[in-house]
Amino acid sequence: MAVAEPSGVAGPSGVVGSSGVVGSSGVVGSGEVPGSGRAWIPDGGLRAEFAALGEAMGERATLLQFSTAFCAPCRSTRQVLAGVAALVPGVRHVEVDAEAHLELVRRLGVRRTPTVLIVDAFGREVRRASGAPPTRNAVFATLAEIVPVDGIKRADGDSSEPSPVG
Repeated sequence: MAVAEPSGVAGPSGVVGSSGVVGSSGVVGSGEVPGSGRAWIPDGGLRAEFAALGEAMGERATLLQFSTAFCAPCRSTRQVLAGVAALVPGVRHVEVDAEAHLELVRRLGVRRTPTVLIVDAFGREVRRASGAPPTRNAVFATLAEIVPVDGIKRADGDSSEPSPVG
């Protein structure tokens, strides 16, 4: 279950609470991506959104998850993304309570939970997935497209590791 933290700052749960609602002053960009139903945000535009949420972006990438309190797939998505962020240096997982941030949800065209945006170091949305938890391999593959894979710490028994060559 999503936990609201005071002052819009993510606590141990990593969920930004309702008191950190992004106001109209946090709106960046204008117009809509044709045919997508999503607001057009210029390169780096999501940086302002993270700042308005009181959240820092990862140095290399950020896994931005929109969740709701009663969303069962959101829990497994949280585990997958937090696990990946713990293994890849410079990658951060940020979870946002979608119900508490309806303006942001509308601006970014989030239609269901969980929705995950993979954001590069410049604040650009690189990939989006919604409705079902992503696999660890899918998240690693997307991150490999935008960040160098050197320095990835793998846990023993991690099923995402390549098989040993004998």
